[in-house]
Amino acid sequence: MVRPPDAAVTVAVDDALRPLLPARDRAAGRRVLAADPDATVGHLVQAAGVPLTEVGRLLVDGVPVARDARPRPGATVAVRPVPRPQPVPPGGFLLDVGLGALARRMRLLGLDTAWSPEARAADADDAELVAAAVAEDRVLLTQDRGLLMRRALPAGAWVRGAAPDEHLADVLDRFRPALAPLTRCPACNGVPVAVDAAAVAAELEPGTRRTARDFSRCPGCGRVYWRGAHARRIDALVERARRLTAG
Repeated sequence: MVRPPDAAVTVAVDDALRPLLPARDRAAGRRVLAADPDATVGHLVQAAGVPLTEVGRLLVDGVPVARDARPRPGATVAVRPVPRPQPVPPGGFLLDVGLGALARRMRLLGLDTAWSPEARAADADDAELVAAAVAEDRVLLTQDRGLLMRRALPAGAWVRGAAPDEHLADVLDRFRPALAPLTRCPACNGVPVAVDAAAVAAELEPGTRRTARDFSRCPGCGRVYWRGAHARRIDALVERARRLTAG
């Protein structure tokens, strides 16, 4: 291995953090940065591309240090991932606009999950998302590294994976939240309440009126729910989620 010049600092990341590095540095798992006497370890790690929300232990030349330590020129900063599982803030989760399919799956599992394409449009200011996370005491889930690097964000997480099922598996592994399947509205995150069949009969197709017995309505958006054609798929989602959170 080539030793970095004395005027540089090497940031070496754990394998789990390699995808956060620039493409040219991922194979090596390290990035060499110019040494700056005023730069803390935390600044250098973020300059390498890794948000501090993803960081656990930090070591400089093998010695554990705090984020505000200042490494000497020629040093190597080793970055370990945040330990799993992590606690979920009391407010639950907040997802950015690109994770709508994940939001629906999380709500089906009974997880308090804020997400709205209207309130959080694609061009919404990142500061609004951070402010919502602070005000509602939620952890912000996103695949936007820049968003996670905002100082005002108290709790955030980079979601791994390329598809919604992979996103969900990563979130469940990282937080191991308590599940309460089918207790939240997948459309708006409200909490549906049981209703009599007669109260919703006018809103149902004839076949549903004949076969379904138990109904609930979301007080937030008014949608009516019952065990229908998608039940087996939802059951499979719940079973996979339970295995992930139990492991």
